[in-house]
Amino acid sequence: MAEKNQEYPFAPANGYTRSDQESGGLSAEELKRKKKIKIAIYVVAFVIFQVIVITAFSLTVMKVKTPKLRLENTQLQTLTTNASSFDGSFSTQVRVKNTNFGPYKFEATTLNFNYGGATVGQVVIPKGKAGMKSTKKINDVTVVFSSTQLPNSAELGSELTAGTLTLSSSARMNGKVELMLIMKKKKSINMNCTITIDVAQKTVKSLQCK
Repeated sequence: MAEKNQEYPFAPANGYTRSDQESGGLSAEELKRKKKIKIAIYVVAFVIFQVIVITAFSLTVMKVKTPKLRLENTQLQTLTTNASSFDGSFSTQVRVKNTNFGPYKFEATTLNFNYGGATVGQVVIPKGKAGMKSTKKINDVTVVFSSTQLPNSAELGSELTAGTLTLSSSARMNGKVELMLIMKKKKSINMNCTITIDVAQKTVKSLQCK
């Protein structure tokens, strides 16, 4: 009885193993090169992402804006006038608006109230702090004003006769904005306000600040 010949699988003629065929016929060196290219792409993408994040952070969080100083809720308390003089007082609210991502610490500030370029009243705002993205409100600030230091003025007499009294207020507040507890940026605020008083009604007719 003739012996049956046993059949054995032949090795691939091209010399590649099964794992090589499953890898698409790529050599080990080619696989390593493709892996390195992928890693390089990931690294570049990460670096670009980081640059975008840092740029956005610098343009928003780290950008320091000048806070705003304003008068609000001004109410006349007393007013005495005659043909060419005045004396009075009013209460007002001082606001320091801070839109930065860090607190604004300001120094004591003098608010001057003028008529015709001459000072008729002053008030000092103590040093303080406006928190991050918030407004510091200093309530019930009383201002006393008088024309005793003014020279005789025909303009003043005419204005009082017409029933109005216009005062201007100016101030310069100095301070620093703190960011991330490590960076401090000096910022000064200039305030200019115009207060129009109705003499007959003894009320504040208008208040405009810029």
